[in-house]
Amino acid sequence: MPGQMLAAMFYAPGDVRLEERPIPEPGPGELVLQIAAATTCGTDVKTYVRGHPLLFKHPPAGFGHEAAGIVAAVGPGVQGWKEGDAVVAANSAPCDRCFYCRRGRYSLCEDLLLLNGAYAEYLLVPARIVQRNLYRLPQGLSFTAAALTEPLACALHGVEESEIQPGDTVLIIGAGPLGLLLAAAARLRGARVLVSGHGEQRLALARHFGAEQVFETGSLSSEEQCALLRAATPEGRGADVVIEAVGTPETWELAASLVRRGGLVNFFGGCASGTHISLETRPLHYDELTLKGVFHHTPTYFARALELIASRQIPVEALITARFPLTEAVTALHLLLQKQGVKYALIPPAFARDLPRRADPGE
Repeated sequence: MPGQMLAAMFYAPGDVRLEERPIPEPGPGELVLQIAAATTCGTDVKTYVRGHPLLFKHPPAGFGHEAAGIVAAVGPGVQGWKEGDAVVAANSAPCDRCFYCRRGRYSLCEDLLLLNGAYAEYLLVPARIVQRNLYRLPQGLSFTAAALTEPLACALHGVEESEIQPGDTVLIIGAGPLGLLLAAAARLRGARVLVSGHGEQRLALARHFGAEQVFETGSLSSEEQCALLRAATPEGRGADVVIEAVGTPETWELAASLVRRGGLVNFFGGCASGTHISLETRPLHYDELTLKGVFHHTPTYFARALELIASRQIPVEALITARFPLTEAVTALHLLLQKQGVKYALIPPAFARDLPRRADPGE
């Protein structure tokens, strides 16, 4: 497939450039995906600001990791896939051989293959992902909805590891895209869901995704948040499960103060490298708290997420604030940095003919 394509390339924090790059050619076991829709992610925004130790060891490198599209070319030895197939590719695949994979802990794989480069017209999908974590789109499913399989898979992993039982009160700290998907996934488990966060649009979406109560906490101190949120739990004793979905040391510490005795705290939001938290030891011991972190997803959760999206059980496209041409990828990142919108879909030129003109911010 000779020719050039448009791609967003990460050079350094704050430096993502739209460039012409050669269209990749598939090697043995690989295929090339013509991207029809890519979606922004909070990880992309954090990475844009501060880089990422795992994703960008050797910049410049492709940017973005949530995408769906059409198979444009297949390499030697590829079976079960052909040009024209509508697919969604996960952004990772475990090795299936290491210590953790042998124990079913695929998100901890010692050789986890990570795929970036979704903000482009074409994406080379490695052989391991083709074999392990590539999925055909069900009839009638939009490319934008399919691109949201990855974040939903992460949310399903987070909820499964939180040991939620029907009737539990689950408090989710953070009303960003993952907080909203966590709310939807917890509601499917039969939980009573509370969501705290900031912004009228996001809190309204939290209700749409199943939250029974929402709390605007953007202007409150940690002490004020603790008092407000504890009061909303049964008899004020704290939530059965607290899921932190912001990713700051302050909200991690807040989460630990909002769980009931014998409850579970899920530190789902990733903090910046090198940060620390301080927790009082007495309640950890005498209240028998469970504290855990949950990272990423696995092929099982990815497949389940696609099923939930295709069956319309979780209305993921409600997360999309607007659809932009791929050329406005950096604009979308800046809007998210300014807390404008929830997620944006980036549409390459071949699929962008019907996009409405985006109004200039000054209009």
